[in-house]
Amino acid sequence: MADRTVVERYIKTARGQLDGILKMIDDDRYCVDISNQIMAADALLKKANSEILRAHMKGCVRTAVEDGTADEKIDEVIALLDKLIK
Repeated sequence: MADRTVVERYIKTARGQLDGILKMIDDDRYCVDISNQIMAADALLKKANSEILRAHMKGCVRTAVEDGTADEKIDEVIALLDKLIK
């Protein structure tokens, strides 16, 4: 299971950054500054997603491998990786 506290902290921080980005846009701030903040929020979301996927691999996928029912879980992970690559 993913560390809920860590994931929530990343998501809440990203939400705060997104609110700040919207204010920057309203204030007609410098484009590069806005872009930097978007990248920072994106990095936090990627960290949260990484934590979730790590927990999935160590929990759900590992259990499915041990139970001999791994094909479905592996297909799910492959589908996620395909989305990441695109």
